[in-house]
Amino acid sequence: MIGILIISHGNLGDSLIHCANHVMGEKSQYLAHLSINIQDDPDVVLPRARELVKELDCGDGVLLLSDICGATPCNIANRLISPGKVECLAGVNLPMLVRALTYRNESLLVAGEKALAGGREGVMRLDPGTA
Repeated sequence: MIGILIISHGNLGDSLIHCANHVMGEKSQYLAHLSINIQDDPDVVLPRARELVKELDCGDGVLLLSDICGATPCNIANRLISPGKVECLAGVNLPMLVRALTYRNESLLVAGEKALAGGREGVMRLDPGTA
């Protein structure tokens, strides 16, 4: 099973996990978030992030999901990438997280690709009568 760590600003990660658990109908295992605030020093937070990655890795790897590419949470996540073991996607949204949870029993590569597609496909313009 792929572990999933959300590294994001403030309470975004906690809120996404809460919503995903609601959508999935159960509390997901090996899913955690690391909240980054304005006053956090990335060098100080990095050891905690590494610790969480170790806790979440059941042997199949960890998928990191961060919010904004280029922002502090993403920069921290980028320092954790280990190809084939720890992969990262930026721009996390609820469809991406639900897709990652749905495919987490596949390989890390497959789970990452499915999550990325889910994140992209989950963003759309609605016209009247679409929903």
